[in-house]
Amino acid sequence: MKKILCIDDDQSLLLLYQEELSEEGYKVVVAKDGKEALAKFEKEKPHVVVMDIRMPVMDGIETLNAMLGKNRQVPVILNTAYTQYRENFMTWGAEAYLIKSSDLTELKKKIREILDKRPKPRGVN
Repeated sequence: MKKILCIDDDQSLLLLYQEELSEEGYKVVVAKDGKEALAKFEKEKPHVVVMDIRMPVMDGIETLNAMLGKNRQVPVILNTAYTQYRENFMTWGAEAYLIKSSDLTELKKKIREILDKRPKPRGVN
């Protein structure tokens, strides 16, 4: 089962992620800020990270840099309400940039796309 780490300071959005992504067959781990996310990133070893940019304690860019410093192989999707960062997301090392919505269709599609193009370890079907 693929594991997704979702990071956002909006508790209702985290619940939505948990509910809808679990229904898609993923194990969902949530964190409310970057500091909590880093601890879960190391412990849980997610296959994909979905995170907001603006959060308390440690913002998304700082969190992204720390995560990539630990493991550059884990794809990160920036999912934010702010369009002005769209031009910079690739320079930060993120795999994708989506605008937040309560309809997770686009997010689910992007997660599937990313997981489908990742090479599978030897011996895994």
